[in-house]
Amino acid sequence: MSEKVYVTQEGLEEIKKELHRLVHEERSVYIVELQEARAQGDLSENADYDAARDHQARVEARITELENMIMQAEIITTSAAKGNSKVVFLGSTVEILDIDSNETETYTIVGSVESDPFNGKLSNATPLAQAILDEKVGTTVKVTGIKLPYEVKIMSIK
Repeated sequence: MSEKVYVTQEGLEEIKKELHRLVHEERSVYIVELQEARAQGDLSENADYDAARDHQARVEARITELENMIMQAEIITTSAAKGNSKVVFLGSTVEILDIDSNETETYTIVGSVESDPFNGKLSNATPLAQAILDEKVGTTVKVTGIKLPYEVKIMSIK
């Protein structure tokens, strides 16, 4: 049995858009590339043919990956939608204070598919997310499983 893919509704729509683009646009591109390369004759030493086959393999692998993500997708609902902002869970937006640096950061906990820490989207599989999941506002937790463990305090949950 495959593992669930946690994703927001917006993230799922992005996956579907990418799948649609690959199926309806990229496939036509590599088909043309293959036809043009075959027209050159001998395929045994044809670099264009090899490149087109490589392009085909990458596109088809990504299509399969996206189809599997869609089949295994479990939609993350936000804290507001669940009506609960007392504990951190998938979909929560959390403001944390790094105890050592005294700096605050705000992250939304998402599935690994949508992870983008530079834009405030933190994968649920990261040590930080693992440390704060199911915790309450005001709780100080130690982030472990990394070279230099550190402590953070949960300042707010939305």
